[in-house]
Amino acid sequence: MNIYNRSSLISFYQKHPLCKDTLEKWYHDVETKTWRRPGDVTRDFNTARTIKNSRAIFEINHNVYRLIAEINYPKGWVFIKFIGTHAEYDKVDAEKIDLFRPQKGKHF
Repeated sequence: MNIYNRSSLISFYQKHPLCKDTLEKWYHDVETKTWRRPGDVTRDFNTARTIKNSRAIFEINHNVYRLIAEINYPKGWVFIKFIGTHAEYDKVDAEKIDLFRPQKGKHF
């Protein structure tokens, strides 16, 4: 899978260094996958769950943090939409949050 906006991962773990290794592992693991449907995500990450709008929620550091990604299955793209603490996650709508928007002029 091609993961867009890796910089959001880096920015997050610079503020939360305890999750750096986990986020780097998640990134490299996802990069090696080929997901064609939501079941592929939960097969590869048994603590993940898929939701509406082609999104998946991943537990980071044993659920201390949460990562929400939108997945374009036909194109093999993963867009990080949110990373935060579990408390921050509880305050967002996982189906709609778009914390990391592409810059103007960039279309994926």
